[in-house]
Amino acid sequence: MFSPLNSLLGLFSRDIGIDLGTANTLVMIRGEGIVINEPSYVAIEKRSRKVLAIGAEAKKMVGRTPGNIVAIRPLRDGVISDFDITEKMLVHFIRKVHDKGFNPMPKPRVVLGIPSGVTEVEKRAVHDAAISAGARQAFLIEEPMAAAIGANLPVTQSTGSMIIDIGGGTTEVAVISLGGIVVSRSLRVAGDEMDEAIIAFARQRYNLSIGERMAEMLKHEIGSAYPLEPELTMAMRGRNLLTGLPQSVEVSSIDIREALSQPVQTIVDVIKDAIDETPPELIADLMEHGIVLAGGGALLRGFAKRLEEESRIEVKVAKHPLACVARGAGLVLEDLDTLATVLASTQRASLMGEQRG
Repeated sequence: MFSPLNSLLGLFSRDIGIDLGTANTLVMIRGEGIVINEPSYVAIEKRSRKVLAIGAEAKKMVGRTPGNIVAIRPLRDGVISDFDITEKMLVHFIRKVHDKGFNPMPKPRVVLGIPSGVTEVEKRAVHDAAISAGARQAFLIEEPMAAAIGANLPVTQSTGSMIIDIGGGTTEVAVISLGGIVVSRSLRVAGDEMDEAIIAFARQRYNLSIGERMAEMLKHEIGSAYPLEPELTMAMRGRNLLTGLPQSVEVSSIDIREALSQPVQTIVDVIKDAIDETPPELIADLMEHGIVLAGGGALLRGFAKRLEEESRIEVKVAKHPLACVARGAGLVLEDLDTLATVLASTQRASLMGEQRG
């Protein structure tokens, strides 16, 4: 019997929602909030594949390790590219949360956010990784739905809501009504592609080779999608490709905006396509209530204003954009009976069957 046993276990286990992101992994404990927010990096020894560091400690090693150690991201474009390492990363984060309680504790139930465009095989890989990492039950929820719940949008009502979740590996666009996704787009252009665009710009414009960390700093510090008042400047440091020597170049937010123009325009075009497919009644709701931005990309200066200008719909940034998916996954666990319909189809069918049993 599902309900009595799992309800009882749920009183004692530290059930968790996880945003297993390409760039960052966030973990929310039911009733406690976000307890982990760390980069999705794992440092391993090449030959033995022994894990040496996970999260923030591993990210510090990027580009600074000796030949026998490599710092990797086991997720690419929102999906698992290295199952074993992803499983070890999940084990680390789940144990970090679970071991804080009294012992022994029931294994936790876990809700994980996944991109809306993933295949059934990719869904199964994420589900199996969570079970192998120690979850009692694992449920999947599409990231835009989780982000919408985390941003306090009325997803179960007949009112139309539009959420845009710009993460590290994917941009998720969804129009939601009555607990379902009416229109969706999953685009593998997001924060990582912005970093790559800055790296390519530095190489082409200044013959300067810069690393991922430098590109990410430039994006965060002076990156924008719309003209700024005033414009900003920052030193871009790297290696001159002609001399092979270190070089520092002063660049402005105008330069970085030019570098980001292509990935930003690609994202804007996909959002406009989704709006174009949205039924007229829901368009009226969007015009009344606006569009909500979530994810790290929502923090790019001027992106909301740029999108508002191109879509002619008010655009708002969620209160805590980086935490929306994890928070939404955690909120589903707090009311699993009511919100079961928002889970990914395979888990929803399984859960409904267990509840009937």
